[in-house]
Amino acid sequence: MRLWLKDPIAVLADGAERGLVVEGRRIVELVGRGREPAMPVDAVYDAGRHVIVPGLVNTHHHMFQTLTRAHPEAINKELFPWLAALFPIWARHVKPDNLRLATRLALTELLMSGCTTVSDHQYLFPPGLESAMDIQAEEATAAGMRMTLTRGSLNMSVEDGGNAVAEATQDVDTILADCERVAGRYHDATEGAMLQVAFAPCAPFNVTKRLMVETAKLAERHGCRLHTHLGETRDEDQYCLANFQCRPVDYLEEVGWLNDRVWLAHGIHFNDEEVGRLGRHGVGVCHCPTSNMVLASGMCRTRELEAAGVPVGLGVDGSASNDNSNLMEGVRHALMIGRLAYDATLSHTDALRWATEGSARCLGRTDIGRIAPGLQADLALFTLDELRFSGAGDPIAALVLCGAHRADRVMVAGAWRVVDGLPLHLDIAELRAQHGAAARAFLERL
Repeated sequence: MRLWLKDPIAVLADGAERGLVVEGRRIVELVGRGREPAMPVDAVYDAGRHVIVPGLVNTHHHMFQTLTRAHPEAINKELFPWLAALFPIWARHVKPDNLRLATRLALTELLMSGCTTVSDHQYLFPPGLESAMDIQAEEATAAGMRMTLTRGSLNMSVEDGGNAVAEATQDVDTILADCERVAGRYHDATEGAMLQVAFAPCAPFNVTKRLMVETAKLAERHGCRLHTHLGETRDEDQYCLANFQCRPVDYLEEVGWLNDRVWLAHGIHFNDEEVGRLGRHGVGVCHCPTSNMVLASGMCRTRELEAAGVPVGLGVDGSASNDNSNLMEGVRHALMIGRLAYDATLSHTDALRWATEGSARCLGRTDIGRIAPGLQADLALFTLDELRFSGAGDPIAALVLCGAHRADRVMVAGAWRVVDGLPLHLDIAELRAQHGAAARAFLERL
């Protein structure tokens, strides 16, 4: 079926003034000013109320953390004390049933914000949660979203010199065996894949060097990508210097992670030499502006990283350090904090590029992230009907500057997944009630 999305207010693509044509799962034509589709279409959708952008791509999240948003034990803390407050709660109380609700809620929030592809850094595997990756695969499939299942890991507790609690850790052999299982079951390297797999030891301060090395070897063998937190805080710098006698990027190279299969979360505290080295090796960085501000971690050097050749993506990060899962809001935050760090020439199109094409590059995907013939039909359609947009002159800029936060329609792989601002086949009120009840139990255990 050929569908013409006709006469939108604007499209974030050149030569698409009259919209675009979708056939099956792909975009097949951009329709320029004064033109009609080159071939007959089967249906027309009147997009006259909409601004169309590529589906947003979220490259870093911790969905289980939706269960501890604004948690009293963690408010007004920086990263290390924040983790110390929450790790025991997560390790003891995140179970398969509430992880399913947390994942469903986070995916729904993201989808409603215009996000079509997500990567979740699920590093929490206490006893009983061994099926976490399977739960997330099932929920992403039900939501109709693309997902990189990022099999994270922890194997170094406080007693071992790390900062995870013992209940949350697994041994190296168990971790590697499950990584192999997950990759064998879910990793799809073909164009248009809905599920892919990445391996993701959590951070230098809670995994061993052996786990980092062995995971890199495993990723190469299976054709999977690698992900970890790096350069998030000054405390991490000090930890690496004290325990590895080097800075975090030096450690990354030492364990075999300095290559274009890798993308990093945060990437704040890199010096000029390290920025250049990351660029030369094609390592990606996911900018997490909201979380960085909440935890007072610092500012990602987005301009320098891009200039050096680093793919820069965008992520909401955990819903306990961001306190929501809205990637369109993250686009606005990326612009605003970027203006403070640089100047007013940092553009709304820069922030949108990070959330689309840049994020796709971080995930190693060339089939999503742009509106162009041949690419997957992943699209977010926003209206400008709210009061916040009244008087806006540039419709694309208005999405970012005026604070768009909810898409009216979202398409993934050529299929509508959000219509009139709501996900299809999901009761939002019921989900809110179920998730809220699960999250209240975390507070009752204080």
